[in-house]
Parts: sequence; structure tokens; C-alpha cells
Amino acid sequence: MNVLAIDQGTSSTKALVVSPAGEILGAAEVPVHPRPTGDGGVEQDPEELWNSVLQVGRQVLAQTGVQVAALGLANQGETVLAWDRTSGRPLTTALSWQDRRATSVSERLAAHGTRLQSLTGLPLDPYFAAPKIRWLREHVTREGVCTTTDVWLLHRLTGAYVTDATTASRTLLLDLDAVAWSPEACELFQIDAGALPAICGCAEPVGETNAFGPRVPLAGLAVDQQAALFAQGCFAAGETKCTYGTGAFLLATVGPRALRSTTGLVSCVAWQLAGETTYCLDGQVYTAGAAVEWLRHIGLVRDAVDLDALGAPVADSAGVVFVPGLAGLAAPFWRPNARGVFAGLSLATERAHLIRAAIEGIAAQVAWLARAAAQDAGRPLTRLRVDGGLTRSRVLMQTQADLLQIPVEVYPSPHATAMGVAALARLGVGDANSPTDAIGTWRPAAVYAPQVNNDEAEARLQRWRRVAEATLNLSP
Repeated sequence: MNVLAIDQGTSSTKALVVSPAGEILGAAEVPVHPRPTGDGGVEQDPEELWNSVLQVGRQVLAQTGVQVAALGLANQGETVLAWDRTSGRPLTTALSWQDRRATSVSERLAAHGTRLQSLTGLPLDPYFAAPKIRWLREHVTREGVCTTTDVWLLHRLTGAYVTDATTASRTLLLDLDAVAWSPEACELFQIDAGALPAICGCAEPVGETNAFGPRVPLAGLAVDQQAALFAQGCFAAGETKCTYGTGAFLLATVGPRALRSTTGLVSCVAWQLAGETTYCLDGQVYTAGAAVEWLRHIGLVRDAVDLDALGAPVADSAGVVFVPGLAGLAAPFWRPNARGVFAGLSLATERAHLIRAAIEGIAAQVAWLARAAAQDAGRPLTRLRVDGGLTRSRVLMQTQADLLQIPVEVYPSPHATAMGVAALARLGVGDANSPTDAIGTWRPAAVYAPQVNNDEAEARLQRWRRVAEATLNLSP
């Protein structure tokens, strides 16, 4: 059967129609426009998100002219809004996962950070949903319900009031081991646990929608990063992927028991299927594609393709180091107020060196996340599977392999997230017998092997880490 898969992301909403053989029959994309507010906020227009979902789904179905039998939906994870549950009307803008204004909430609850991390697997940081929900309640409105965006979209599509286990695990409100809302965490954030949505699995029908034509079950749900992990077949403990989109997100599967990180990573639900939960470790670089967009904004590049065109002619960054803290630093630092930095500049520094440093800065932070995941898991990584728009940069992917000292395998489609929720929807309606059956077989579009020795890679990583740690307290 054909499946419609929609990936509602930070900068665009994408849709695929996927055949029973896993072939992409059609693809469509509609941009959305996160808006920085200047005070650490990043907001999105909920109605723009909703209309993009409708537009992209209808567009790809018109393009392919085929019928679909199920729908899968991926979401941004930590983006939240307040809305009226009766009418479905938004009561606030959506606070993006990039929004840092809830730092004040996290600082106020700092004494409870260790306990919250023990309960939820997450550090106390405004990146996650609960601090933003509390901030909205204190500064904008106490009316309606306040949830992650997936709950609102699902309600508009089907009338259901649910979230899936992966999204729930990104809130700072979930008892990670029980996969249920934690009364203790809810009380700390002054959030009514009874007003939170029901938690469902990632591959089960939660309702039907006729938003795209004849009624179909909505049966595949996940956070975008977990959906990509699923699509890339990272089912065994230790299998790891990184998605290079607006941010870069490294996830490593750990198995059926949650593993609390000792290295600064996040522990959360990878997926829940038929009542059985698989967990993962997660590390984040907040600005990857967003850093490239910033380079474009200030005139260093015209487009992401310039990373290779302008960065490849020089062999290295000539000592320039870039720390991509343009929206704060996540794992393993957890400094929401950190700032981005170019260091090591000289009169000989050229534009190409700055671009090369930006490439290496993104790759270096990902490499430190991979090292942390390997340390937590007690086993070295043997490969990294990657997806997302920035994987088109050969220089970035080669730099990543060099710094990791392991092969980097590029997923053959730029739509790993949508492919993941398509596979989950197929499982959810019984059209596949296992995760492996649901994702089918695939081969990497490219494999990058390390081209520098371990000593050189280690020296570059240590230089980046020294600069990163030296700049953690630069915020005003």
C-alpha cells in the first residue's frame, strides 16, 4: 500500500508518497519561517505550520495521482504553543525549540536539575518543552492547553488529543523508565498532569483524517530525529546516526533499557512499538544549517553549495576555529547563553579559511558528541550514518570522517525523517511485519573514509575543545 508521510520541520514542511517497495513516488516541500525576536526568542506562526501541512500533503498527492492507505507525521519535538482545545484556535505563537527565553525558568529550578535528569533523562534546559510551557503560562496566557505542536496538529487532523512516546520524552515531564507523565516533574513546573495528552506508541492508529482526500488512518508518529534513526535501520545497540539540518542531531540506539548519560548527552525514547520501548542517547548542535544560513546572511556565502565551492580550495582553516554557539551550546556543554565565536584570526585570514573553520566547527562538535555516546555505551562507534541537507557538502562529510576516524555513510534520500514515519505508519496498519520489513533495504549514496591519521584528528579536536571551553562565559 502507498503511504503519505509528512515531516513538519523547523524551516520547511516536506511530504512524500512512498510505495510498498519503499520507492518515493513523489515529494513536495513548503517553506515555513521561524522568526527571531531579538531577545533570545524564536517564534513560528502556528497557522503557517498548519497550512503548510495541508498544502504539502495535497500537493504531493496531486502530483502523484495515487491513493494512499495511511498517513505518518513527524514533528519538531520541543516546539510548543497554547491553544483552545474546543475550537483548535492557537492562543499564542509557537515557541521554537531554538527559543531561549525560558532560561529564566531553568535557572529558577536549578536546584532540582539533578532530580529532573534522573527522572526524565533530560538536563534542565530551555531547549526542552516544559520550561517553554511554563514561560508561556507566566508571560503570555493561562488559557487553553499548552502542548508540543504535534498534539495540536493531530487534534486538527483527527480530533485526537495524543502525543507519541518519543515526543513525550522531549518534554522534561516524562518518567523515562515508566514512559508515563511524572507527577513530580509536572508539579515542579506547575503543569497540570491531567491536562496533558495521552501517550501512544509510534506505530498505531490514533484516528482518521480526510484533510487530504478520502479518510485514512494516521498511524505513524515520531519526533523528526527518532524517525530518521528508524529509517536508517539503527535498530541494534550502538548503531548511530546524525542528521544535518537546521541543527545537527546525533542519536545512538541503546536498547530496551534507558541509559542515563554521564557525558552530557540526553537519554530519551527512540521508539515504542507494540508496547515495547527502545531507548537512545541524543546529542545536539543547535546551529548547523542555521550557521550556514548565518554565513549567507552576513555575506560570506551565497548558498550552502558554496561550502564546497569556497571552502575546498584551501587545505585547512589556517588556525581559525569556529564554535557554532549562535543559539547557545547544547550537549555536552548545556550553556543556553553561550555565543558563537571565530577565534585564531590573523591578517592572513581569508574568506575561505572562515568557511573552512565553520565546516570544521560543526564537524568537531558532532565528533565530541559521538565520542560521548561511545563512552556512555561502553563501546566504540564503528560507523556513522548521516542524512539531511548538509550531507550534500563533500567537504563537511570528509571532515566529519576525518575527525571521527570512522566511515561516514550517507543515507540515499534527503528525506530520512519522512521515510521513517512512512515505515512506522506501515507497521501501524499491519502492512509490515517488523521494523526491518518496514524500512526495506538501502545502500549508502556515498561512503567517506578517514583521510588523516588519528594524531592529526585528535589535535584538531582538542584545539576546538579548548576554544569552545574558553568561550563559554562570553555571554553578556
